Amino acid sequence: MPYYPVRKKIVRRPANDQAPPLGQLPELLQRLYASREIRDTGELDRSLGCLPAPQRLSGMAAMVERLSDAIHHDRRVLIIGDYDADGATATAVAMRGLRALGLRQVSYLVPNRFEYGYGLTPEIVTLAATRQPDLLLTVDNGISSHEGVAAAAAMGMEVLITDHHLPGSTVPAATAIVNPNLPGEDFPSHALAGVGVMFYVLMALRQALRAAGHFTRTGVAEPKLGTLLDLVALGTVADVVPLDHVNRILVHQGLQRIRAGQAHPGLLALLTVAGREPQRTSAADLGFAAGPRLNAAGRLDDMSLGIECLLADDPVQAGALAQQLDLLNRDRRLIEEQMKQEALAALSQLDTEEGSDRPALCLFCQDWHEGLVGLVASRVKDRIHRPVIAFAPADRNPDELKGSARSIPGIHIRDVLADLATRQPQLIRRYGGHAMAAGLTIPRAGLEAFMAGFENEVRRRAEGADLEHTIHTDGPLDAEQLTLATAELLQTAGPWGQHFPEPVFDGDFEVAGSRIVGERHLKLVLKPRNGAPHIDAIAFGLDNPGEWLRCHSIRAAYRLDVNEYRNNRSLQLRIDYMESLA
Repeated sequence: MPYYPVRKKIVRRPANDQAPPLGQLPELLQRLYASREIRDTGELDRSLGCLPAPQRLSGMAAMVERLSDAIHHDRRVLIIGDYDADGATATAVAMRGLRALGLRQVSYLVPNRFEYGYGLTPEIVTLAATRQPDLLLTVDNGISSHEGVAAAAAMGMEVLITDHHLPGSTVPAATAIVNPNLPGEDFPSHALAGVGVMFYVLMALRQALRAAGHFTRTGVAEPKLGTLLDLVALGTVADVVPLDHVNRILVHQGLQRIRAGQAHPGLLALLTVAGREPQRTSAADLGFAAGPRLNAAGRLDDMSLGIECLLADDPVQAGALAQQLDLLNRDRRLIEEQMKQEALAALSQLDTEEGSDRPALCLFCQDWHEGLVGLVASRVKDRIHRPVIAFAPADRNPDELKGSARSIPGIHIRDVLADLATRQPQLIRRYGGHAMAAGLTIPRAGLEAFMAGFENEVRRRAEGADLEHTIHTDGPLDAEQLTLATAELLQTAGPWGQHFPEPVFDGDFEVAGSRIVGERHLKLVLKPRNGAPHIDAIAFGLDNPGEWLRCHSIRAAYRLDVNEYRNNRSLQLRIDYMESLA
């Protein structure tokens, strides 16, 4: 028995009748873009020339000055990365970009999450010092590393921070900080991923070196930084940051390179082991195929494996590393499935009526894997539509628990943790994150008190949030729109992603045929009630697919997909949600 009813409410996005026309675009695209707050055609321009200037980021001048000095005086730079896909791609982009710009002595260090935890900790600084760097450059971390920055300064190392996470009330005393979410920052995008921030630093650095005559004087060929955009796209999509105009440009340009066969060998290998064709790569392929395989290294082992895959220039070496990552991802799936089943079993033991009044949920199991609690929190959050934190014992310290939080629209999870830390500082030792996801460490003995405090904080913020299961759609499609041509049109109209959602439509269908494929997938032949011809459809990952074989008609929320089989392309509906009508 599920903790909350699985039935969802289908809500259609309101039509924006006041939106100005967007050129000569088809009516369907006009409607879709208007509902996504697109106001003029300029916001649909995905050319690199539309990117805002990197100098608009505060702190960029100091960052570029120190990195230019490192290049001119052959200083040693050590990149401190992070153990997720954004951190891995940011590390690879920094390594490749700085080398191409003429920095000879550059290397990287990624904290093993099970030994050192997250970010520039004093322990990581001590380890970094054994390499005798002049500068530490953080990517996708550092904005909360006050102690680490102080420890580095005491050892004679400067720290340069590139990050995108939300800062606390104060920022570390680093030599330079570039972060679009610093207080008072007026950069047009606050949604850059860590890899996007690092890419912007490289663009600014190249401009400064060009203006100083560096390339002419040294004979170093001025690099084409656009060659890094496939990695920027991967990190941006995998980190699930909002796809605002800037991020849509970065992702679109990266996808163009991948489809043209110009991606780095490591990314091509990741797509290949996932069974994806690079020439047809979509943002979803980056998020659900390449990204998880890269993340598997950081979740179960050491992200250095993933970074080395992205840095490999030899396709054979890249392929071997991608195979190792694919095996890790298979292990990750098995462990995650076991943890998810344990979490759902715990939910089923709770009183449904009591649970439905709870605004949030915390879960803990002694046997859970620290690196996978975020995935469990995400799965349970999708099931119950409440903020969820999943905890596991900390590998480094048996007296601590590591938690990963996932939230729903309307409840900013990092702000919830910040308020709780202010009201009851003894409950949280460390935390950080975004509106929709966060990580934290708490004392093991304080779990019950934390659970109660967390629920109270969420309850304070949940008054305006929609706690009902809701799936938002773009309404129905006419018979003449249910075509392969429409599906192909939507494929080119993105990239789609967080805060710029892929179009989802809804409608009623007669079920002309159905069969189970795999263990949990359902293939259907549907007859639309609007008079359109029969259409193939597929629903993935059903809990009880056999129950749907007796269904004669459904209401479905679906996406238009292109099914390719033996060089034939046909329309297929990818069902996100369905309910039986008869």
